[in-house]
Amino acid sequence: MPDPVSSIRNLGPASDAVYARAGITTAEQLRDLGPDAAYGKLLQSGGKPHFIGYYAMVMGLQGRPWNDCQGDEKKALRVRFDAIKAGISDNAHDKGRSELEAALDRIGVIER
Repeated sequence: MPDPVSSIRNLGPASDAVYARAGITTAEQLRDLGPDAAYGKLLQSGGKPHFIGYYAMVMGLQGRPWNDCQGDEKKALRVRFDAIKAGISDNAHDKGRSELEAALDRIGVIER
């Protein structure tokens, strides 16, 4: 049986469902895709961009704790994160929602 996504350091059990919505169901798939392509798929499947989630995953793929990311390395990851976000449709995270639900979510009134 293949290792779940949550077997990667910094990624907990909730990660399994989030990544599965993006078609990534195993740790091996995540490693093969690499962090940037995997995070792009995550956003394209409706996930909301979250910088800490991105760099925690990057650190985990390197076998490092999430809070090990600092200084210039963190700045460089922010540039990569922003580039991934820029490549995704602004409305990708609203996939499957009514216009009203999407608008309420954008202003922080409802939870995903």
